[in-house]
Amino acid sequence: MHKVLVVDDDKVLQQSVRQALEYHHFVVDVADNGKEAVNKVYGQKYDLVVMDVNMPEMDGIKALAEIKKHDSSVIVLILTAYSNVTDAVKAVKEGAYNYLEKPISSENLVALIKRALKARSMVETLTFSSPTLSIGETATSNDKFVGESTSMKKVFDVISKLAKVGTPVLIRGESGTGKELVAKAIHYNSPRKDEKFVTINCGAISENLIESELFGHEKGAFTGADSRKIGKFQFAESGTIFLDEIGDISAAMQVKLLRVLQEKTFMPVGSNREIKVDVRIIAASHKPFEEMIKEGTFREDLFYRLNVLPVYLPPLRERKTDIPHLVNHYINYFNNVHNLKVKGAEPAAMEVLSNYSWPGNIRELRNIIEHCFIMEASDMIHANSLPGIVFKDQKKAESKDPVAEDSVIDLEDIQNSVLDHAHSAPKTTGANEVQFSFGARAEGGKLDFAIAKDLFEKEFIVQALKLNKGRINQTALNANIPKKTLLRKIEKYEINPKEYY
Repeated sequence: MHKVLVVDDDKVLQQSVRQALEYHHFVVDVADNGKEAVNKVYGQKYDLVVMDVNMPEMDGIKALAEIKKHDSSVIVLILTAYSNVTDAVKAVKEGAYNYLEKPISSENLVALIKRALKARSMVETLTFSSPTLSIGETATSNDKFVGESTSMKKVFDVISKLAKVGTPVLIRGESGTGKELVAKAIHYNSPRKDEKFVTINCGAISENLIESELFGHEKGAFTGADSRKIGKFQFAESGTIFLDEIGDISAAMQVKLLRVLQEKTFMPVGSNREIKVDVRIIAASHKPFEEMIKEGTFREDLFYRLNVLPVYLPPLRERKTDIPHLVNHYINYFNNVHNLKVKGAEPAAMEVLSNYSWPGNIRELRNIIEHCFIMEASDMIHANSLPGIVFKDQKKAESKDPVAEDSVIDLEDIQNSVLDHAHSAPKTTGANEVQFSFGARAEGGKLDFAIAKDLFEKEFIVQALKLNKGRINQTALNANIPKKTLLRKIEKYEINPKEYY
């Protein structure tokens, strides 16, 4: 349940709002003024604060600043009388999500709260995409906020910076890294949040149709233009237009887009009239713009107009520590979608997922978790439920290094096992020769690492099976060995688990 703090010195209104929110299953706390509200926010976690502007001791504007300074993830809605709308607008500019005029309709308040929580959830999901925000063209590593290495608060701060300005944004990253999610998070937390968010995939529309799609056309402008049509820019008036894969547009369209960015005007196809437009442009692409500029396939001036505030989304293979969080996130998501109760991924499955290179990034991970939901019959995702493609990197690693194995063996247990043997073995047979009691020698009497390694593994697996009474799944889990690896080793060393039941 979401926790809400209602702040108003008018006790009647305070209790009225409280009752309306509790009826809709919110957990509600109250405060009589801004100072009390700040103290409560410092003491416990709230999802949302509903707050009046004019209050004793500390007004809503000052309380808003203190709350946002402490935790920028808290949503603040401002309540105001008609005469104080100017103060409410100022509060929105300072970080409040929105405002409501008194008298307040409970339906409008609840609807606004649900929209605000939805907007915040986009930012929370964005955390899984872990963007890096570059402050400027010459930014150093100190000028960047990197997803997993920063707190949730800093992620909210990044979105807050982007949402407060109206400048164009260029989102760069490989396919599947979450570029549209970033664009939506910016829009739905900006002053344009009540207006349209319009998406167009520039790479999916043929060159002869994209101008009409973006700017519209007049009747008879070309063959098949049987009626007048408004384009995406006009449709998105006062809102945000998201131009996905902008690197795919032609040189002629680049010129027309540059004009929209500079002049805020465009002409529909077949028209002589200029149309003024107020639209924020957020663009995205996986293309290497610097190389395209050198080759002359992308205009340098358009790039710099779009690249005012760039966001870089790193590929998933460069942030492996995010994978367990993403896996659990999508397990929760598909539990809700399919009405299931999968608890998580077993260690062996998580290891395989963490070792995979993820060429399709987060989109591919989402699809693979959904695949597991279809294949898995238990309440845990096991390695044998994963599609075969995720094992390919593991096989490559094995083929490159014949000594390296995909099993994860507890070295301390192996050491203890070796020491047990050592107690009963002679320590030396000569000045420079160690005698192993488990026979790590090849023909000719020379020490052989491969033989010793196999003996280590076999003994370790036997001991693990004994401890777990021959149960394969329990052995794999407790000994931290992927089940697939354990079964392969059992077959290799001709071990019979039934002997240890």
